[in-house]
Amino acid sequence: MKLGEKQVLTVVKVVDFGVYLGNDEERVLLPGKQVPEGIEPGDPVEVFLYKDSSDRMIATTNEPKITLGELAVLEVADVGRVGAFLDWGLEKDLLLPFKEQTTKVEKGDSCLVSLYIDKSERLCATMKVYPLLRTDSPYKKDDVVRGTVYEISRDFGVFVAVDNRYSALIPAREVYGKMEIGQQIEARVAAVKADGKLDLSVRGKIPQQMDADARKIMERIEKNGGVLPFTDKADPERIKKEFGMSKAAFKRAAGRLLKQGKITIDENKGKILQSR
Repeated sequence: MKLGEKQVLTVVKVVDFGVYLGNDEERVLLPGKQVPEGIEPGDPVEVFLYKDSSDRMIATTNEPKITLGELAVLEVADVGRVGAFLDWGLEKDLLLPFKEQTTKVEKGDSCLVSLYIDKSERLCATMKVYPLLRTDSPYKKDDVVRGTVYEISRDFGVFVAVDNRYSALIPAREVYGKMEIGQQIEARVAAVKADGKLDLSVRGKIPQQMDADARKIMERIEKNGGVLPFTDKADPERIKKEFGMSKAAFKRAAGRLLKQGKITIDENKGKILQSR
């Protein structure tokens, strides 16, 4: 009998409170409310094995949201003194110990986790999923992919599990706007590394992105009454904070608006003005 996995077991005994599955040497209870109608000894039943609140092995015909060897995004149902408890579709919530959290989670948060068996032979969750991610994705440069943010590093960037399966990174230089662990994102494959890992960008290819950036700048200028209180010579961090784009991208977009006659730049006052 394999804890944390779906398997087909045989009914060996029917009792008032359920049925026992297994064989002469090893048995597990499938509670009555889980028993399919008309079941008899010798019948096969597909079940998932986990431990109940008394740490006894128990079977269920309910579908768990995660099994051993898989990754899944689960919601935090509650937080206790030993860790967080995740909703994984079964009666007893799944423990995510504090030591297995890459960042503190609160009730209502979502996080990407995998399942493991701890030293006490109990099923637990971990947010430390990096070693489990695959590097054989089918994606190529410029493909649009979707994934889950599972770790954020100031030095390296934002780590993403594409399709909750493949290893990917948004490099720090490409990180714009606020991102959070558990967030679902859509991004473009900027590069496929030699080791198979993906580099991602949340910004489009330059021609299309330039149009989007130009619209964003114009919207801000119009909202500010026709004035932007800095130019493309502003500090890169200010541009990134205000617009979520690099200084180079800002210069490209402002240059396009200038050529289109939609703006003028007052270098003396350090402002961008809407053309009248």
